[in-house]
Amino acid sequence: MKVGPDISMVAALVGDPARSNMLTALMSGRALTASELAQEAGITPQTASSHLAKLEAGGLIEPEKQGRHRYYRLTGPDVAHVLEGLAGLAARAGHMRVRTGPKDPALRRARICYDHLAGDLGVQMLDSLRKQRLVRQTKDAIELTGEGRRFMANSLQIDADSLAHPRRPVCKACLDWSERRHHLAGTLGAAIMTRFTELNWAARDTAPGSRVVNFTRTGEKKFGALFGAG
Repeated sequence: MKVGPDISMVAALVGDPARSNMLTALMSGRALTASELAQEAGITPQTASSHLAKLEAGGLIEPEKQGRHRYYRLTGPDVAHVLEGLAGLAARAGHMRVRTGPKDPALRRARICYDHLAGDLGVQMLDSLRKQRLVRQTKDAIELTGEGRRFMANSLQIDADSLAHPRRPVCKACLDWSERRHHLAGTLGAAIMTRFTELNWAARDTAPGSRVVNFTRTGEKKFGALFGAG
C-alpha cells in the first residue's frame, strides 16, 4: 500500500480547464463571487457552483460570506505558488493559449502573483537584489542579508523583524511563468508590493480577476532608482 500525499487528486482538480481558469483568476489575490468566476471560466453559474464545491472540498479555495454575497479566495500563497509553477511548466512545454488578449503585454511586464510582484519587473527586482548583495540565494532558498535589512528599512520603511510568519518564509523564490526565472515571494515580496501601492508607485487593475499591475511615471522612476532602469 502506498502512503503519502495523493497529488493525483490535486492534479485532477487543477486539470479541468474551467477550474484552472477560476484558480488563475483567484491568483489576483482578490476574493471573487461565483458569478465573477463563472464569467472568468466561460461557464454558466450553475456549472460554476459545482466546480467551486469541488475546489472547496479539495482545499484549494475557501468561501467568505459578506452580507448576501459569497466570495471565494485561494486558501493560501502555497496554492498560488504551485499554480505559477504549473503555468511556467506549461509555457516551457509549449502549451500556450492560441488567442492572446490585449492586456497580455502588460501582464508579462508586471502582474500580481497572489500578493507579490511578478512578470518582467518582478524578475528584474530579484536580480537587482542579488547583484546588490541585499539577498543571497542558493537554488530556491533566499535569505535577506544585513545590508538588505538596512536597505529595506531606509528605502522602503520595511522592518524585516516584522516579517516573520509561522507558516510562510520571509523570502522565497517563485518561478515566473512568463520570464521562466525567479521572482521574489514570501512575506518580504508581499511587503514590498504593499509599499509600492501605499506610496502610489503602482496600482492594481480594478477589473475582477485581472492580475495586471500598472506603475505610475513616478513609480517607474523610483523602481528604476532602487532596482535598475530595466
